[in-house]
Amino acid sequence: MPHTKEELVQKVENVIEQVRPYLQADGGDINFVELTDDNTVNVELTGACGTCPFSTMTLKNGVEATLKRVLPEIKEVVAINLR
Repeated sequence: MPHTKEELVQKVENVIEQVRPYLQADGGDINFVELTDDNTVNVELTGACGTCPFSTMTLKNGVEATLKRVLPEIKEVVAINLR
């Protein structure tokens, strides 16, 4: 049975909370922004992650891979800059 959008958002936030300590250990952080209607997760990378040249790799190979493993309906994870 597919998740409702609210359930999916809650599960996405839970996964982000689990990966957050790894980013914080390197001086960065990640904030959930929104789940789009096509199941794209928008996040904001802050601190060291906002300027790190490897942040895209971390986002795709770490955060996105973890989210897709837990929630196969997630299409992708995209970092957006709110500032």
